[in-house]
Amino acid sequence: MSIETPVYADAIEGRCLCGDITIHVGRHRAEVGACHCTRCRRWTGVALNVFTAAPGEVRVDGPVAIYPGEIAERAFCPRCGTSLWLRNPGEEYEFMVGAFDGAQDYPLISEIYIDRAFASCRFAGEHKRSTQAEYEAKNAFIAEDA
Repeated sequence: MSIETPVYADAIEGRCLCGDITIHVGRHRAEVGACHCTRCRRWTGVALNVFTAAPGEVRVDGPVAIYPGEIAERAFCPRCGTSLWLRNPGEEYEFMVGAFDGAQDYPLISEIYIDRAFASCRFAGEHKRSTQAEYEAKNAFIAEDA
């Protein structure tokens, strides 16, 4: 399994902790990417773990709150606070894998900011890894100390 040969799934459904929001995702990449940057750690409490889907494959039911961050908007439930997704307008959704019961078997294919990872949250296995310097060298839009 690699970034060059993505694995797709047809449909999955997720929800927030209180159940006020449900998310229906059609065809999507059935693979997970992880981020250990400061922003993601503060938003999730630990590493961010997401899978992606195109906007046309997504239906959201319920009242979503949006935090318009520096890099991407971050969606959450205004009632229970569950983190749901991040995205730039018009781009793919990056869904929080923990909100989707059917995603527990999605493999981790990439991990960024590995030099910023907490000791208790270092992922084992064979997947692509990038340090802060490596990732930011390829992504100029990322602010320092992300």
